[in-house]
Amino acid sequence: MILTKLYKEFFSSEKTGGLILVFVTILSLVLANSPIQNAYINFWHIDLGGHSIVHWINDGLMTIFFLLIGLELEREIYKGELSNLKNASLPIFGALGGMVFPAGLYFLFNYGTETQAGTGIPTATDIAFAIGILSLLGSRVPASLKIFLTALAVIDDLGAIIIISIFYTNSLSFINLFIALGIYGVLILLNRMKVCNLIPYIIGGIVMWYFMLHSGVHATITGVLLAFAIPFREGEKHTPSSKLQHFLHKPVAFFILPLFAIANTGISIGENWLGGLTDASSLGIITGLIIGKPLGILIFSSFGVWLGLCTLPSGLKWKNIIGAGMLAGIGFTMSIFITLLAFDNEVIINNSKIAILAGSLIAGIIGFVFLKSTLKTEVIDNEID
Repeated sequence: MILTKLYKEFFSSEKTGGLILVFVTILSLVLANSPIQNAYINFWHIDLGGHSIVHWINDGLMTIFFLLIGLELEREIYKGELSNLKNASLPIFGALGGMVFPAGLYFLFNYGTETQAGTGIPTATDIAFAIGILSLLGSRVPASLKIFLTALAVIDDLGAIIIISIFYTNSLSFINLFIALGIYGVLILLNRMKVCNLIPYIIGGIVMWYFMLHSGVHATITGVLLAFAIPFREGEKHTPSSKLQHFLHKPVAFFILPLFAIANTGISIGENWLGGLTDASSLGIITGLIIGKPLGILIFSSFGVWLGLCTLPSGLKWKNIIGAGMLAGIGFTMSIFITLLAFDNEVIINNSKIAILAGSLIAGIIGFVFLKSTLKTEVIDNEID
């Protein structure tokens, strides 16, 4: 299987970004539990223009992250792994299972409680972290597994975006929403008129973001909408979509996601943090990420193949799917993002973040060890053959 240059660039930036995320997360946790704890945590809540620094990061800069995800999804749909229905169906089925099972497990633990709103937390996969861990396995990883995990994570993030827009919108300002959608309509019209200059799309996207921010719908949705308004034109190298995707890789991987991580993982770990892991919300998050993710991905993928709606790509085995499912349990960025939308209680948010870190760490270690063992076995078997 031949990987396109743009995909290789995406994979390379994401795997390096994943390693940076590991570093900044550890750094943030150390600072948040050091003698400068109060100054460090309070810094992120300094008011700038009516919003805290962390709010600008989460609602502003993360829109750019979602723009990149949208551009990558667009490329996959029109020209990549998702352009062929049978090829696209496997990661689609897997992603659905990887959302339904974790959400179901969380719901079982939290039904009828104040933390029920966090059902969407374990449904997400952190692309940067998951690919970063997979990259540590080097050349032994088949190309089909890289593409499956990337496509799975992209679809997973799209599902998380849909969950955010449906379940985590508290109140709507229809005037602002209609203005935002009206601007989006103009951008789509520009696309149909084959306007390829990026400037009107960027300006329109910024204005659309402003009105979406004040509409009650989470402003980061603007990023995905804008991605599909920007001309793709078969994904040629010099089209607006390809140029913007190429430009955004490094800023997102090396600046925006690390900044999000360091701003949102300033967690003060108290003496009773272990007790917090036994809360219903924490148990739902941890079991959802560690058990629900791989189980759901395997069962739904198997069901899709059994129905004949999708096929297992050449070079990919079911044990590879299981390993990818384990790595998909690294929720981190998106899980923390949904946590901040789901809860107002600082104690619950703090406990949930610790649970996300714990669940993601365990899922990452298990997935890495499992894939290292099974892929090594496959290499030995091939050499014997």
